[in-house]
Amino acid sequence: MRASSVGRRWAGSVCVLLLAPAALAGCDRWSDSADAAPPAVTASAAPSGYGAVFLEVAECSSFGTTGFTEVPCTSERAAARVVARYDGRVAGGPLCPPTTDFVLHISETRPSSDENGDGAVPQGYACMRKLEAPHPGDPGGGGGPRTIVGDCVYGAGSGRVRETACDGKGGKPPEYRVTSAVTDRSACPSGTALYVRLGGGRPVGCARPV
Repeated sequence: MRASSVGRRWAGSVCVLLLAPAALAGCDRWSDSADAAPPAVTASAAPSGYGAVFLEVAECSSFGTTGFTEVPCTSERAAARVVARYDGRVAGGPLCPPTTDFVLHISETRPSSDENGDGAVPQGYACMRKLEAPHPGDPGGGGGPRTIVGDCVYGAGSGRVRETACDGKGGKPPEYRVTSAVTDRSACPSGTALYVRLGGGRPVGCARPV
């Protein structure tokens, strides 16, 4: 379900959480995808005139040392574009598109008035895609909020694995690559050494050593 409108007729702060690349918890060669604890940053929600909704689909944000701010996509400060926007929390909500680079979790403060007069502004999250390469959400890119076909992982100790760049430039060399996504483990091809929970319509990732 798409996010409802967030009015601009108020000035307030927006708490934005940048979700770190997925960490995969492994046990008996079955790995779960789980988010690492994200750092909190702040975005400006003061009326800007760029649209009726803060960081609506197709709008852009800047990157900064103090947080994220909505800017025109034609601005030299524009760094990422919203590819999907949803109400509620990331946990239990709709998945972002597969090649999303990062997710902004937007937690609104309660304004004295809002656009529909109900006294509350819903939480939401925005799925972001950088305007320029490199794209950590691309297959093998070593990041992004989702693990997808083409991504690589390495053993992180205590039966856990984490995503890393397949080209070896991510600081940790890759050990497994997710080669296919299927509906059930039994559908994985021979040679599969690790099963990864991916979510979505094909929730099982079949991974092989690299």
